[in-house]
Amino acid sequence: MNRTREDSGSLRLAVAIVPSETQPPAKAPIVFLMGGPGQDAVTDPPVNPDVPLNRDRDLILMGQRGNITSSSPLPCPEIFEFFAHRIGMAWNAESTRDAYVDAVQDCHDRLAPTVDLSAFNSTESTYDLIDLRKALGLEKWNVFSHSYGTDLALIYMRHDADAIESIVFDGVTPPSAGALGWTWASARQAFDNMVKACEDQPACNERYPDLGATFIRLVNELEAKPITTTVNVEGVGETKVVVDGGMLLNWFVPVATHLPTEFPSTVDELAHGNAQPIASRWAEVWGHPDRGVLHWGLTLSIWCREWIPFETVEQTMQQAEKEFPELPESVRAQAPQLPFLRDACKVWDVPKAPDSIRDITVSDIPSLVLSGTYDGQTGAVWGDYIAKDLSQSIVAVVPGAAHGVYAEPPCGAEIIASFFDNPEKPDTSCTDTTPLPAYDILPPR
Repeated sequence: MNRTREDSGSLRLAVAIVPSETQPPAKAPIVFLMGGPGQDAVTDPPVNPDVPLNRDRDLILMGQRGNITSSSPLPCPEIFEFFAHRIGMAWNAESTRDAYVDAVQDCHDRLAPTVDLSAFNSTESTYDLIDLRKALGLEKWNVFSHSYGTDLALIYMRHDADAIESIVFDGVTPPSAGALGWTWASARQAFDNMVKACEDQPACNERYPDLGATFIRLVNELEAKPITTTVNVEGVGETKVVVDGGMLLNWFVPVATHLPTEFPSTVDELAHGNAQPIASRWAEVWGHPDRGVLHWGLTLSIWCREWIPFETVEQTMQQAEKEFPELPESVRAQAPQLPFLRDACKVWDVPKAPDSIRDITVSDIPSLVLSGTYDGQTGAVWGDYIAKDLSQSIVAVVPGAAHGVYAEPPCGAEIIASFFDNPEKPDTSCTDTTPLPAYDILPPR
């Protein structure tokens, strides 16, 4: 299980192979590295069914150690229970932090007596991939990586480069930069792009002028004076929701970017005192304690080992102030997507990774670096960041796509398929012809 310890035992990892439509396969297979960390490629493969990749090659799906299909899964239902309660709590409050840390502590105390949490990390997963390739008798394969999977892929490239024919990065999380501060650049880039899209659409600009300034003003006002409301969550019932500045920013990053057409109208409704649209969406995403897919034990073992120890509080705050100087300090104190992660890592208690985990990957492997203009989680800025050290890289940015470009119909999936067919010259022309989603325009109040 832990290659640094002779007596650590073993584990089993699930592998699924989607066979090539033509037999025998004409080309080397593609192995898929999923995001999270904590999402399982076997149960939730990052494949767009509208643009199949297995016409002439096998697709290999491996459940990363710690995920649901491995023999040592690391689920944390305690954390999903906390998330369901968090929607009724102030985002940045000490009581919210304490409740989160308690949930993390409970999960740690349940798992730690029987599982070596330090064995669940990107280095071990890298060698799992090498072992899988050898077990399948493969000298060469291709790699598709998404979100955290790009972090793992960049580390894997340093150890098994000769085996990789080509590689796709979709939604980049660089191991040399991943921590708390890097999230702010992604959020800002998506925010600016979505605001500009409204300015460029005459109907939106006329109906929702000064959208960006209105959003920033609301974050400040709601942080000082939150709104508390209730919504009905299917299967749960009446649910309390607190809308404050931290919640508004974090609604934008993963929710509004995936539902962009609603962004201006939801902000406008909130500006006129109607918090129901945003509260309903927020509760829909977070209000079900039994709907979580991430195995948070793996998530925390990687973040707390490979990210948090390599960035100071001061460095994180500098990034927040650089990207969003207009926001109140209490909102900037918690990075988008990762609130109170430092506090959680204190109780998760895994050792710091070797400094080499933060090395920059330099490679001449043919690479596709794919991003979306609306990705507030892993912004296109980070695609550019890794591409400068990948000498055979092609960068493609899909207009209006959020996190998970492979799932955006049809441009992202078409580029991926074209790249694996012709890594030297893929067809990326759809990035010039894909229109931005038209924003919803509600009648004036």
